[in-house]
Amino acid sequence: MRWDSIDPFPHLVIDGFMDERRALQLSSDFPDFDSPIWHSYDNAIEVKKTCNNWHHFSPDLYKFFSGVSSSESLEVLAQLTSCRLYPDPGLHGAGLHIHGSGGKLNPHLDYSIHPKLGLERRLNLIVYLNPDWQESWGGSLGLWSDDNGKPGELVKSIAPLFNRAVVFDTTNAWHGLPEPVACPVGQHRKSLAVYHLCDPRDGAASRNRALFAPTAEQAGDGEVMALIERRSR
Repeated sequence: MRWDSIDPFPHLVIDGFMDERRALQLSSDFPDFDSPIWHSYDNAIEVKKTCNNWHHFSPDLYKFFSGVSSSESLEVLAQLTSCRLYPDPGLHGAGLHIHGSGGKLNPHLDYSIHPKLGLERRLNLIVYLNPDWQESWGGSLGLWSDDNGKPGELVKSIAPLFNRAVVFDTTNAWHGLPEPVACPVGQHRKSLAVYHLCDPRDGAASRNRALFAPTAEQAGDGEVMALIERRSR
C-alpha cells in the first residue's frame, strides 16, 4: 500500500521497534511519575506529564534521542515523505511522555510551523515502553478522519503495546486518546516522542500551537471551548 493512500492519514505501526533489552532499559530509565522533573498538564482537554530536558535523560535515553535524530535515521524516514527532513534538537513538544490512571488527550492537530525554527512539522515518531500493558486499560492512540476542519470518524485505534512504534504524517492528522487511561496503581502509559521537520510547503497551515477539539461529551461546553481557544494561542 502506498504511504500517501493509508487511511485516515499516512501512518505505520512497527512492532519490535528495537532490541527488547534496550527497550526494557529505556522503560526502567523513565523518571518516577511523581518526580519534580515533569511538566504537568491537568485540564479538561489534556492530562499528562512531559519532559524534554536533555539534562534529565539517562545515558541510554540520551543516546536514543540522538540516534533517531541522526542524519542516517532522517534519510530512512525521508523515503516516506520524499522530502528532506530536519531534526528538532530542542524536542519542542517531544521527549518523554507519561500518563497515569485518568490520563487523557483530546483529539487534536499538532502545531504546523515550529515557533522557533520556522520549519514545518512533518513526521511524528512515538515509541511505547509499557511492559505487560493490557488493552483493557485503554490508552490507545486514536486516528480520526478530517471532517471540514474537525475530527470525523475514529478510523483506527492503536494499543500502546511494549516496544511498538507509530510513525505518522502530521499534515492534517487528528489524533489523541479516545478514552482516558484506566491502568492500575503502579502502571503508567510511557512513550518516547520525536518530531521531524521539513521546509514549509506552499499552503502549509500557519498554526504554531496545537488545535484541540472537544469530545462528544464536551460539545457546547463554553468553558472547554474557551480553554481550546486559549490553548491554540
